[in-house]
Amino acid sequence: MKIGGLQSEMQAMALEAQSASRPGTAQQVSADFGALLGDAIKSVNHLQGESSALQTRFDEGDRSVSLSDVMIARNKSSVAFDATVQVRNKLVEAYKEMMNMPV
Repeated sequence: MKIGGLQSEMQAMALEAQSASRPGTAQQVSADFGALLGDAIKSVNHLQGESSALQTRFDEGDRSVSLSDVMIARNKSSVAFDATVQVRNKLVEAYKEMMNMPV
């Protein structure tokens, strides 16, 4: 498992965030946010699938997969899932706050 891959993913996400900060219409922003959220969920799903596959290979005795690879993949998917849950919680909290605002 390469740590440099995580760094390059983070740099790509930073560049995406910078390019997404340009002004646009509400529909464009909504579509961009929906696509970004969908991509993030797909990424978390991919990480969990990769972690599961590595664990299965290790359990079956594949010598090309080390325990450290399995643990790193598992922790990576766990952190990604926890971050996704926190984002969801903040979105729900913001929605509730907006609904309670007087008009």
